[in-house]
Amino acid sequence: MNLIAALIAENGSTRLKAALAIGSDPDPGLVDTVVARCAIEPDFYVRDMLTWALTRFPNEITVPKLVAELHSEDAQARSQALHTLSKIKDAGTWPAITRSLLRDPNDEVAQSAWRAAVVLVPDGQKKDLAEELATQFGRGNREVQLSLSRALVALGEEVVEPVLRKAMAGDHPGVHAHARATERILRDPSASFDLAIKEAKRIFLLGKDR
Repeated sequence: MNLIAALIAENGSTRLKAALAIGSDPDPGLVDTVVARCAIEPDFYVRDMLTWALTRFPNEITVPKLVAELHSEDAQARSQALHTLSKIKDAGTWPAITRSLLRDPNDEVAQSAWRAAVVLVPDGQKKDLAEELATQFGRGNREVQLSLSRALVALGEEVVEPVLRKAMAGDHPGVHAHARATERILRDPSASFDLAIKEAKRIFLLGKDR
């Protein structure tokens, strides 16, 4: 079975082996096929192997195609392109991480954008990124909120502290609790996020009762 046929085989193991083979012996003629497959591949492990395969090609071939995927109407295409760009770590792709991606209505895309942003952001723009990420406090379920907190923490204490203080000074309970929980993780990376959220909500309610 040729590699292109193997990438669309019904059997996930066959697709995984095809992605591994492509990355092990990168043929530039297969890049378009791999990028296109990332947008529709249903198996997480296969998608991860496809990302690895793309990192094996020269940046000048893969990066423009991945940046183009960021404008796709398909959420998985955007999410996987962002994930792959975060692994390639080409500093020149930072301008492609736009505000619309950081605020993407699809949670998977937004989370991928947050992770890519903290990897690619230049030092001089970390403050602006922290302020932008802070606009997403209180968004989504536990996994989404934890992802945002981790992204902010990765920017460093000096950058993140001012946006946390501002968020905690507001009256929105969800924003306040999420920001306070993020501060807790910033101080103690081993702290439980769930417990930090519960404690933050309790402190907020106690403050409102006074």
